[in-house]
Amino acid sequence: MSQVTVKKVSRRAIWITACLCLFAFSTSVSQAATPSEQIAAHLEAGEFQPAVELAASVENADLKSELLSQIAMAQTADQQFEASRATLNRMPLNADRANATAAQARQQSLQGGGADFESLISLIETVVSPLTWEAVGGLGTINDFDTGGGIYVDANGMVAKMTTTEQNNRLKELALEARQASLNNDMAAPSNLRMVSLTRLEKAVQDRIAQGLPVADSMQNLAGIYQVQHIFVYPESGEIVIAGPAAGWKYTESGYTVSSQSGVPTLQLDDLVTLLRTFGPEGERIFGCSIDPRPEGLKDLKDYVAKSQAGGAISSRAVRSWTNQLQRKLGEQDVTIYGVPVSSRVARVIVEADFRMKLIGIGKLEGGSNIPDYFELMTAAQAADMSSLDALRWWLSLKCESILKSNDSDAYELRESSVLCQSENQFINKDGERVATGTAEANNQQFANNFTNHYSDLSRDDLVFADLQNVFDLALISALINQQQLAQQVNWDLGSFAAHGDYHPATYEAPQTVDSVVNHKVFNGKNIVVQVAGGVQVDVSAALSKLTATDRLENAAEQAQAGNLPVGRWWWDAKKAQ
Repeated sequence: MSQVTVKKVSRRAIWITACLCLFAFSTSVSQAATPSEQIAAHLEAGEFQPAVELAASVENADLKSELLSQIAMAQTADQQFEASRATLNRMPLNADRANATAAQARQQSLQGGGADFESLISLIETVVSPLTWEAVGGLGTINDFDTGGGIYVDANGMVAKMTTTEQNNRLKELALEARQASLNNDMAAPSNLRMVSLTRLEKAVQDRIAQGLPVADSMQNLAGIYQVQHIFVYPESGEIVIAGPAAGWKYTESGYTVSSQSGVPTLQLDDLVTLLRTFGPEGERIFGCSIDPRPEGLKDLKDYVAKSQAGGAISSRAVRSWTNQLQRKLGEQDVTIYGVPVSSRVARVIVEADFRMKLIGIGKLEGGSNIPDYFELMTAAQAADMSSLDALRWWLSLKCESILKSNDSDAYELRESSVLCQSENQFINKDGERVATGTAEANNQQFANNFTNHYSDLSRDDLVFADLQNVFDLALISALINQQQLAQQVNWDLGSFAAHGDYHPATYEAPQTVDSVVNHKVFNGKNIVVQVAGGVQVDVSAALSKLTATDRLENAAEQAQAGNLPVGRWWWDAKKAQ
């Protein structure tokens, strides 16, 4: 969706937009004869799994070991370290396997692959009592560290996936270890419902700024709340309060601040302030990001595909270079961010979520067994029928069952807030422009449905999606505060949190471009299906129209109200969990 289109949306709508294009088409590839030649052809084409299956079927043990070793080295060269280890594990438990594993470890180390621990595990399992390991039915296991995901943005604004090595280096630079945050006992204790007074917090933040002190970690992490569920309004005391489950927190190896209770990211003050400003009087009241392939790149890609298909079958040895050429034809894609500062954490989160969703869709990043990629959903018959250059569009919008409010409008509750993935097929015209169709073919729709239905599982495994959920919820809270005029009710001008306030959220390198990513699969040894992905379309539509009055919240604000708090205290736990 272009930025022009977005601006036609109601000012009450919450939008986060970007663009995902998967260009899918098929052609044919010739086949080799002997197992060695077929495997060589598969490796040249980057088709590792068929090569592994073919090698495993070879009866001669020496030849099998030789072929599996070749495949493992090719996987290592392609930085597919886990797959390389799995291939080595299929070799007979003998000296050949030990030597191949050691060679793979050396090669990976020389490449700076960063995952040396994996190779070390393989080598240890190979030479130290091999039959005792869990992988072959024993009790022994070795676990490495969960390095998480992440992106980085270079000085020129180029977005790239952070490798394990880069994450480790970043960890050392920031001196971050997996550790419990320094908290008092009260704040570290789990709570089913913790309240944070935004008005009291803003005053406490302003006091620290005036004294030249940094904003405390407890403030940055909103007292450990990891899911916002309620807003309470107290006009008599001039307070707006948000509430949700909370606990202490810790820092992951990849730098996330996560709840020590649930393991999901804590809500961030920087995000809240950014979104309060977006939905405030001077804000655009919409925000988003767009990752767009350039029209000239789309045109070059379309022309190249048409020429390739007209030339007949592609040699199996040429498949890899052919798909690389597709990536070069499409070129870099432009990242556009609007409605929030381009250097804000909110911008960082939505771009990273876009980037990772794209990788899941094309099979470059694991989304879990319940979210197969587009290739896995496609049958050989479907691949053979494909001839056009299709652009598959996915976008995410806010999925919220309802927003409840009390009859006197002093309590609000978000009900089952989640993320909805939607889909559409587009086609590319002769000028390289994407044209909407308003419909989605079955596999495209199935991927979207799977992503929606298993989003909670995905967000537990990949923290950026949990972080995105927090951003969506804080956007909804900020929009509610604006729409319901809650700040006016309590006579609060947002102070340091206002558009020109003294609080300055942390800034990051602004993403500007991202490389196109290509993946392909060979079906039946002759049909090639290629996907060239260009981003993700994220669309968070307004849920405010679902605001419904209910009697069940009549006593909620009273039960959540603070008692006698010490001076400067801006958070407390509910006397009775809601």
